[in-house]
Amino acid sequence: MYALSFLSILFPFYSFAWGFYGHQKINYQAVLILPPQMMAFYKPHIGFLSLHAVDPDKRRYAVTEEGPRHYIDLDRYGSFPFDSLPKRWEDAVEKFGEDSLQKHGIVPWWVQVMYGRLVKAFREKDGARILKVSADIGHYIADAHVPLHTSSNHNGQLTGQHGIHGFWESRVPELLAEKEWDLFTGKADYIRNTGDYIWRCVLQSAAAVDSVLLMEKKLTAAFAPDRKYAFENRNGQLVKQYSSDFTQAYDRLLNGMIERRMHQSIHAIASFWYTAWVDAGQPVLPSPLLPVLGPADEEEFEWLNRAWRKGEMKGREE
Repeated sequence: MYALSFLSILFPFYSFAWGFYGHQKINYQAVLILPPQMMAFYKPHIGFLSLHAVDPDKRRYAVTEEGPRHYIDLDRYGSFPFDSLPKRWEDAVEKFGEDSLQKHGIVPWWVQVMYGRLVKAFREKDGARILKVSADIGHYIADAHVPLHTSSNHNGQLTGQHGIHGFWESRVPELLAEKEWDLFTGKADYIRNTGDYIWRCVLQSAAAVDSVLLMEKKLTAAFAPDRKYAFENRNGQLVKQYSSDFTQAYDRLLNGMIERRMHQSIHAIASFWYTAWVDAGQPVLPSPLLPVLGPADEEEFEWLNRAWRKGEMKGREE
C-alpha cells in the first residue's frame, strides 16, 4: 500500500485514451445528436452508454488481444500519408503479416469490425447488444481521434516527454471541457464509406502528432519546473499534476486542437451509430421501457471490473 501511495504522489493518475472522463463525456454528447427515431431508445440508456464507454480500457486488463485495438503506430510505415500501408485489412495482412499489424496496432480496422457487429445487432433488434457494441465502438472511434494513438512515441517516451499522453487527452479536457468548451455539434450524418471515414480520422490524428509534441516541448522550456507541475488531491490521494497555468497555456498554443478533436469524436460516433442503423434497414428499436440487460451482462461487467481493479494491464501501456 505504501508503494502505491508513493507512486501516486510522483506520477499523474492517468492511463487511458481520453481518460474515463473524456470517453464518458464523448459518448454522452453523441447520444444528444441522434435523430428522433434513435433518440427514443438511446437517450433513456444514456447513462449506460456513458458509464460503459470505458469498458474497452478495462478489457485491456483482462484480454491480451485488446491493446492493439486502441491505436496504430503509423510512423512504422514510413511518412505521412503512409501510402505504403494498404487500407484494406486483407491487403495489409498480405503485405506485412497479421502478427506485425497486431504488434503496431489495428484501431482503424477494428472500428470496422465493431461497425459490422453493430449493424448485426440492429438487424436482430438485440437491445443489449446494441447498447454494448454502441458503447464499445464509441470508445475506439474516440481513440482514433487522439494524435498520440497514431505514433510509436505514444507517451513521449522517445523524446523525453513521458506523461504527455495523459496530459493531452485527460488533464486538458478534465480541466477545460465543462467550463470553457462547446461540445455541441450538428446532427449525426450518414457515412457513405465507413472504412474511408475512419482512415481519414486516423490520418488527421497523425498529422497533428508533431504539434502535440513540439508545443509541449516549447512550453516546458518557458516554464520553471515548479510552475509546470502542482500537487493536487485526486480521489483522496495527493498526485503530482500538470499545473492549471501550464495546462491552459498548452491548450492556447495548440489553438483549440483538443477541443476540436473531442468535438469531431462526438460527431463521428453519433454518425457511425446512425449509419449502422440505416444500413440495418432502420428497424424499429426495442422499447426503452423494457429491460434489455440480463444477469450474464452484469456478470461480464463485474468480470471487467475485477480485472481492472487488479491493476495488471496486458500488453503495452499508454
